[in-house]
Amino acid sequence: MHATIRFVTKSDAPRFIEAVRASRLLHRPWVKPPADADAFSAYLEKMNQITDFGFIIEEASADELVGVVNLTNVVRGPLQSGYLGYYAFAGMTGKGLMQDGLKQVVRHAFRQLGLHRVEANIRPSNTASIALVRACGFSKEGYSAKYLKIGGRWRDHERWALVKAPR
Repeated sequence: MHATIRFVTKSDAPRFIEAVRASRLLHRPWVKPPADADAFSAYLEKMNQITDFGFIIEEASADELVGVVNLTNVVRGPLQSGYLGYYAFAGMTGKGLMQDGLKQVVRHAFRQLGLHRVEANIRPSNTASIALVRACGFSKEGYSAKYLKIGGRWRDHERWALVKAPR
């Protein structure tokens, strides 16, 4: 099996929303992706391909949605950095496809966008997500107490990053 990546588009809405709805148990309590047409439109509008990029990961031979990787809050200038968020869809976990797709997004961030660093902030109890970034070569850089408000509560996160190798 092999994954491909591409930018999310308006035409993805029906399959995307269906995959999100089928994945509610998988996503809870980690993420709350757009689960209806209005939420998908708002998400697509945010992914402006200037500071925020939404990537669909597909299984290449079956044309199935595997998951999503968002590269957001891209900062230019001396920082050249962005933040990663991602989630798989139900039935697509444990196949190595998210790892393949995440590596491709990171490669795109470094080569096409010219970023120097990408960072993922992950709740310590999300062992699957930590295993994914570790398998993609990320290093744990630290711990951020009460970093992000999720489900009405401020949650601690581990900070994982990958820095572009010097030439």
